[in-house]
Amino acid sequence: MNTFLFDEYIYKTPYNEVCNGSIKFLYNMTNTQLSPLITILGPTACGKTKLAVNLAKHFNGEIISSDSRQVYRQMDIGTGKDLEEYGNIPYHLIDIIDPHQEYNLFEFSKDFCSSYSEIKKNNRLPFLVGGTGMYLDAVLSRYKLTIANNSQKSRQMLEKKSDRELVNLLQSFNQGLHNTTDLVDRNRLINAISIALADENNEPSIIWPDYTPFIIGIKISQEARKDRITKRLKVRLKEGMIEEVQKLKDQGISAEKLHYFGLEYRYIGEYLSGKLNYNDMFQKLNSAIHHFSKQQEKWFRKIESKNQTIQWIDYQDDLNQKAIEKIADFLN
Repeated sequence: MNTFLFDEYIYKTPYNEVCNGSIKFLYNMTNTQLSPLITILGPTACGKTKLAVNLAKHFNGEIISSDSRQVYRQMDIGTGKDLEEYGNIPYHLIDIIDPHQEYNLFEFSKDFCSSYSEIKKNNRLPFLVGGTGMYLDAVLSRYKLTIANNSQKSRQMLEKKSDRELVNLLQSFNQGLHNTTDLVDRNRLINAISIALADENNEPSIIWPDYTPFIIGIKISQEARKDRITKRLKVRLKEGMIEEVQKLKDQGISAEKLHYFGLEYRYIGEYLSGKLNYNDMFQKLNSAIHHFSKQQEKWFRKIESKNQTIQWIDYQDDLNQKAIEKIADFLN
């Protein structure tokens, strides 16, 4: 069984495969033996939120965000929450923690399971929406995520080891681990080893609920995507994105944490610290977001490579109508 290290958890080959067969949609979700999970994905700036909200209105749904940054409060413009678009549609996993708190895939997976169960109890249709590829893949592929037992004694033992010893120890659990670029931080390295130990000792792991995914993807040309990204960036800067980052700095958020929060916070943080002038900040940030959108597409191809079918719809088509038709066919 292949094992790969991502962030602070161990991902193994999915142990709970996606259920086969079709189901008939019932508005009383609690009575369905296997429940649908409508997933909306696509690269940044393609209009996922707007489409998801329209579909949720049509199908009596609620939205679960799979964006790794929208969980943070006070980070609205840079993460593109666009909360005004939701109207009265209930949403989950947005604005649930403060910026100084930590959040990772394991926490997201637990929160997803809770949100999904809550939506089922509400007798509504769950929509998983977002662009964080790893979060989407975790849900759709049902990653095996082991709960680490971070005992004080165990951690003290690891703290005594050198960085090189820690890397060697982690590689002893996973002979195929070649890329340790995510392990330059000593604390993250120790956490990764703790999880590997827990996995080896068969510690409890997340139990995913039963659901049948139906995935809709928004397809957009490279030229159109670039144009929309640049226009959106200009709008967000005018709306106060720089001031948003400044407020985080004023609250004691470090440069390292801003870097962790992603592109907008990273480059604007460097602008505010005097490392970049405004023009350089804009150009570097704009280019980085374009590159990020390409990385998102790699995740979508990875999802498809696992026998997950994505129903692609071109952004120039009638997105709402085509998506409604595809979902209705799936539910019936």
